[in-house]
Parts: sequence; C-alpha cells; structure tokens
Amino acid sequence: MAPLELLILESLDAGPNHGFGITLRVQEGSGGLLTVEEGSLYPALRRLEKDGALTAEWSTTAAGRRARYYRLTPAGRKRLAKARDKWAEVAKGMARLLRFA
Repeated sequence: MAPLELLILESLDAGPNHGFGITLRVQEGSGGLLTVEEGSLYPALRRLEKDGALTAEWSTTAAGRRARYYRLTPAGRKRLAKARDKWAEVAKGMARLLRFA
C-alpha cells in the first residue's frame, strides 16, 4: 500500500471527513511534517473507494458548502490494520539499519 493511502485511511479512522479535512488531519497529526496535495489526494480517494475501502456521500460542511464525505468500510478497516502492521515492520527495519549506519 502506498504511504498516501495509509495516511488517508489513518485520518479517516478518526471519523468521516471531506478531502480538505483529510489534508488538515494529516498535517496537524504530523505536527506539520506531512502535507497532502490535492492532485494526489483525490485520485487516491477514488482508488480507495473503487477498491471498497471507502464509501463516499455528498453532504454540507459546517461552513455551508457541499462536500463529498469519505468513510472507512469494514474492508477499509482491515486494510488499515494490515497497513499499520506493515508500516511497523518497515519502521523497525529502518531503526535497525540506522543503528548500524
């Protein structure tokens, strides 16, 4: 799974959100270290929806604008759990490598 997809699924684990809200969760959750560009976000959201990891529906934001809200499906939650495990393995490997560098 691409890191961007992991970031999207992780941000939606906190609850449904629209595209701009997802970018804010990623940015705020990473302390400003990570950003998600629109040109990457929306194609990834469409892929995840097509794959059954997300559902989407139109709703109105608190600011009164129409926006598409994305929500994790049960399949998306399973995919997120597997991606978390895989990322933990990668992080352990990197930590071992950096100790010897």
